[in-house]
Amino acid sequence: MTTVTEAVPYGDVVRMPVHFDDLDAMGVLHNARYAVLMERAVVLWWTERGVSFSGGRPTTPDAFNVVREYSITFHRPVRGTGEIGVHFWLESMGTTSADYRFRVTSADGATVFAEGRRVNVRLDPATMRPVPWTEHGRAIGATLLRERDQ
Repeated sequence: MTTVTEAVPYGDVVRMPVHFDDLDAMGVLHNARYAVLMERAVVLWWTERGVSFSGGRPTTPDAFNVVREYSITFHRPVRGTGEIGVHFWLESMGTTSADYRFRVTSADGATVFAEGRRVNVRLDPATMRPVPWTEHGRAIGATLLRERDQ
């Protein structure tokens, strides 16, 4: 999987494979798999920037975060296997939360299959309470921020 920034004016795109076992009985991408593909795309993107888990431990404090909200609107079915694009960006990055927006698209970006929102919250591993993002995490996240006039 690779990220492709030049294809979109903000955020990033990670190309992801749709496998046969991702399909439902009708041969279309199962609704639950959209969340999985979004998760994998975001995790891959952050991992490429050094924010991940290794040996069961976070490589940076910002890797310890959870999903607080998730919503998705489906527009068209993904039919069959092949490559799709997951375009995602940060609408905002608060003190402890990150408000992602995303689109699941055809590989060329021409067709939008679904779009949605996902909010992550950084947690303290000891207390499991929200804590602020580090300056390092904020700097990385800033590259995903969408400017409001776009």
